[in-house]
Amino acid sequence: MSRKIKLLWDFRGVDAKETAKHHVIHLKEFAALEKVPFFEIDIVKKNEMLFSAFIVVAEKDMKFYRDALKPHRGEVAD
Repeated sequence: MSRKIKLLWDFRGVDAKETAKHHVIHLKEFAALEKVPFFEIDIVKKNEMLFSAFIVVAEKDMKFYRDALKPHRGEVAD
């Protein structure tokens, strides 16, 4: 079974939540346009001033997403 990779983009400041929510829209648009599968797209709250937008993809698709979208970081998803 292939691992799942979570690619993340971090947003800081008073507008972090709204910026992360907006970034999610673009992630969904990109996935639909490129017709590349994903498992989940959402945001996660670290604290009031730090939110992250993320996409969970199969490890085999990770390089395509990474090279095209330049995430801030990545981690193995649960």
